[in-house]
Amino acid sequence: MAAAVGYRASLVGARNGRKCLRSRNGGRAERIDGMLARTLVRSARGVAGRARQHATRLLAQAGKKNAALSIVASEKIDAEIPASVNPEVAKSKYGFEIVKEEYVKEYGSNCVLYRHTGTGAELMSVHNRDENKTFGAVFRTPVEDSTGVPHILEHSVLCGSRKYPIKEPFVELMKSSLNTFLNAFTYPDRTCYPVASCNTRDFYNLVDVYLDAVFYPRCVEKTDPESGKQVFEQEGWHYELDTPDPSKLQYKGVVFNEMKGVYSSPDSVLGRVCQQALFPDITYGVDSGGDPRNITDLSYEQFCDFHQNFYHPSNTRFWFYGDDDPETRLEILSSYLNDFEANQAGVEKSRVLTQKKFAEPRVVTDYYAVSEEAGQDGQQKAYVNVNWVLEDDVFDLETQLAFGFLDFILLGTSGSPLRKALIDSGLGEAVCGGGLEDELRQPTFSIGLKGVDSSSEENLKKVEDLVLSTLESLAEKGFGDSAIEAAMNTIEFSLRENNTGSFPRGLSLMLRSMAAWIYDKDPLEPLKWEDQLAAFKKRLEDETPTKLFGDLIRKYLVDNPHRVTVNLLPNTTLQAELDGEEQGKLDLLRKSMTEDDMEELMRKTRELKTHQETPDPAEALKCIPTLELADIPKESQKIPSSLTEMTSGGEKVEVLSHDMFTNDVVYAEFAFDMSAVPKDLLYLVPLFCRCLTEMGTSKEDFVELTERIGRKTGGLGAYSFTSGVKDEDGVRGYVMFRGKATADKFADYCGIVQDIIQNVELNNKNRFRQMVLETISGMEASLVGRGHSYAMGRLSAMRDAAGGAQEVMGGVEGYLAMKQLKDRIEQDYDSVVADLEALRSSLFHKGSNMLVNLTADDKTLTSIEKEVQGFVDSLPSRGVVGTEQWYEGKDSSLLLPKRNELLIVPTQVSYVGKATNLYKDGQLERSGSSMVVSKLLSTTWLWDRVRVVGGAYGGFGSFDSQTGLFSFASYRDPNLGSTLTAYDGSAQFLKELKLDKDELTKAIIATVGDVDSYSLPDQRGYTALVRHLLGITDEERQQRRDEILSTTVRDFHEFGEALDQALASNSQVSAVTSKDMAAQASEEMKDLGFISKQIL
Repeated sequence: MAAAVGYRASLVGARNGRKCLRSRNGGRAERIDGMLARTLVRSARGVAGRARQHATRLLAQAGKKNAALSIVASEKIDAEIPASVNPEVAKSKYGFEIVKEEYVKEYGSNCVLYRHTGTGAELMSVHNRDENKTFGAVFRTPVEDSTGVPHILEHSVLCGSRKYPIKEPFVELMKSSLNTFLNAFTYPDRTCYPVASCNTRDFYNLVDVYLDAVFYPRCVEKTDPESGKQVFEQEGWHYELDTPDPSKLQYKGVVFNEMKGVYSSPDSVLGRVCQQALFPDITYGVDSGGDPRNITDLSYEQFCDFHQNFYHPSNTRFWFYGDDDPETRLEILSSYLNDFEANQAGVEKSRVLTQKKFAEPRVVTDYYAVSEEAGQDGQQKAYVNVNWVLEDDVFDLETQLAFGFLDFILLGTSGSPLRKALIDSGLGEAVCGGGLEDELRQPTFSIGLKGVDSSSEENLKKVEDLVLSTLESLAEKGFGDSAIEAAMNTIEFSLRENNTGSFPRGLSLMLRSMAAWIYDKDPLEPLKWEDQLAAFKKRLEDETPTKLFGDLIRKYLVDNPHRVTVNLLPNTTLQAELDGEEQGKLDLLRKSMTEDDMEELMRKTRELKTHQETPDPAEALKCIPTLELADIPKESQKIPSSLTEMTSGGEKVEVLSHDMFTNDVVYAEFAFDMSAVPKDLLYLVPLFCRCLTEMGTSKEDFVELTERIGRKTGGLGAYSFTSGVKDEDGVRGYVMFRGKATADKFADYCGIVQDIIQNVELNNKNRFRQMVLETISGMEASLVGRGHSYAMGRLSAMRDAAGGAQEVMGGVEGYLAMKQLKDRIEQDYDSVVADLEALRSSLFHKGSNMLVNLTADDKTLTSIEKEVQGFVDSLPSRGVVGTEQWYEGKDSSLLLPKRNELLIVPTQVSYVGKATNLYKDGQLERSGSSMVVSKLLSTTWLWDRVRVVGGAYGGFGSFDSQTGLFSFASYRDPNLGSTLTAYDGSAQFLKELKLDKDELTKAIIATVGDVDSYSLPDQRGYTALVRHLLGITDEERQQRRDEILSTTVRDFHEFGEALDQALASNSQVSAVTSKDMAAQASEEMKDLGFISKQIL
């Protein structure tokens, strides 16, 4: 729950649902879904979401020097960078000739572009000092229909191969690797297979498994077609019939159900409709991920043909990045490529064509499904999105940079003029559309509103007219100097900081490069921004911003006829129509089937399930290369931390500091505990956090404040943090200001936070209403798209005060509270303002209730002590304020009643959760070994039963070692009852589990990989803060590590016993599902006494 102005550079790749990345790994949905959300869904809150994509767009992400920044290096190659391979050796020994070699100073990297002489495959070998090594294989995979063949193939090739002939090498790697990234992506025109690891041996293991998978997958093996077809049916689609009753005939398949979930999301439907309307004649005019209505038209033969046509070295672009040996890279690749000959015909077939520009604008109307209840409640709100194709081909770098800045100024913050004009109009509830999208061959621009009254066409037309008139006005009048300065500082800060969070820098750089490379453009050009940035600044001076940006707006937007306005309207009967269409196809098959046909289908169903449920022999699993326990550090990683006290006005304030090299950037958190926040105001805390940076102050309106933050800092946000505490019933809850600034501007950073605390303007009814509507819109979208997180939140809220608080602030209860708040704003806004003021009064005081957290090098930390002291001095003293009972865990009314519940939303899939407490209800002793057990349970039993057999996109278990809460959850799940049966079988699976030494070692290593997750200095400093707040010491962490490393099979059995006891005595179910699935579950599982509740 956060509001932010500023950003943390995030993932490269598709930047909203339209340019859809389809990711293979839905198994760890709690992690993956969060990652995809950052990749796919653009934040509607200020700069936080927008600017990370501009940082991406403007080539901000790559390279690592054990620091947070990638400040421009000298023109000379760093002596510590591995030397490139001698050209004669590369050609004569490995068959690679150098096409181009260049030092990219922006990332301190020597880049060598090779071409393999035998196949024409290309390799970009990037040499630098980044320990987080990255590899990728990328294929151009254009399609002609929406059967989803590249998406299904992306899933399937990782299900066994020539050297690794087991069912799922991918899952075995998840179980046993120290990887920092392991996944695969399907774009509308390409498929990517990236891996990353900081351990060199582990890295090369991952590379070899992936190379064998893409070139020699079991799923297209001609010598054993039945085995290959089973993979296709499992990952793609198949008919399933368990009984002689033909009415039970249904479609199953992981991708089939994944895409049902995607098509249940109105935002995803909007993205698909917009893309296909803009590009009706080329590959972007169909869905490479697959339309559930068309997926079942794909035959196994077509699937195999697609692999033969496109998965060839001649159609491959390889990427290596990091500090490993450059020659070893060539050796690994040549061992595979030497088996192939050039296939120029395949290369020609894979070329991505361009869409011919339209002669005049178009309007397209389509529909998304809503429930009948939503229609009756007057919630039939439309999406209106105005979209352009900007150019005939990829932008040149100069135009890309200029339009990237324009995009940021138009839409980058809540105060940006185009975004503000749309929100201020009151025509809709939230902005939709992603602005500039330049990941595909032809760049696009998209903007509009959702939550538009669909009762008349006039309302829809007003949105289009407003977009066009605002753009015309801005082209004429230009932008203020402050807005331009803020945009320049914000984007340049991100370029130089090069902060990709936990996402490997090498991978983000690869995806950026591919946006040109797969279209036969120079792969190095997108990586070089320093000279272009300087030239852009000079151009701003020479042409004036008004002319430069005005010309861009007129050429690419106002005067551009390749424009499509999409009106996406609600339809209360659409879901029934889709269900009827699916059943109609099945009915045709039922009518044509004889008894022998049904018996044959039942036999195939049994065979497939037997195959899925039968584990690989232990001996076969030894083919997967792994590390040894001796390769794993015995000591836990420590974060340098120093705790001191600062005195102000008789109050003592803790200052936690972390001496790490950050290249003159200060990462700072000011944390204020929530112990005095009244329980009845908890639901307001997330909105209050947004108010702090998005409502302005008594001195500056919110546009001026936003621009000031952009000019003076690298980003600033306000966030709430809540967590349970070990061995306590109470809560640790804080509201934090979190941000960053260069050391010379840290006084400005402190001054901004001080102004906000003292002078925030809370009495702005129109602005506050806008934020409430945006919040409701966002929660409605996530309830359909990320229902598992809401189900898990509900289950936690039945157990402890921290979960109860999180549910009120951001769960279903929070959503319902927002809807009530919307009405209250109109009826009694004065009382709302009084509540917001009460929150401010209860939070912002100096003393033992606050903490300062700083991350920078020691010299910088010393230089800013005066600024920190001045900030603390500016705060009022706490006075006599008691601690609220909810905070102490003594107010049980904050908890939800323990019951089994079904939360109904318009969806084609379910998100099924179940939870219990292993400490309280299973008497499990706290131990690090529980992390090993939980991880293995997710990657074995739950993966096999919920995903592989059940067809869900993901299924996993999550264990909170602090509180003992163990939660099951599924993601985009076609089932409900059978998933609960799988959960209940987990305990017996663990109690009977037999693991040999190798399997146990793999499980331990993978767990250590999670514990030692890769992070940059800002995240390490924040992690140390959280540990301090929760009382987690280095000694305790070392104890847990020792317990992880000494895990035995007995620990699995004891965990199973505790889980069995806890599930039987005190467990609950919460599922987000459809109305029909809820009715079926209530009928079939009457013993659970489900309470059904319509949410949307």
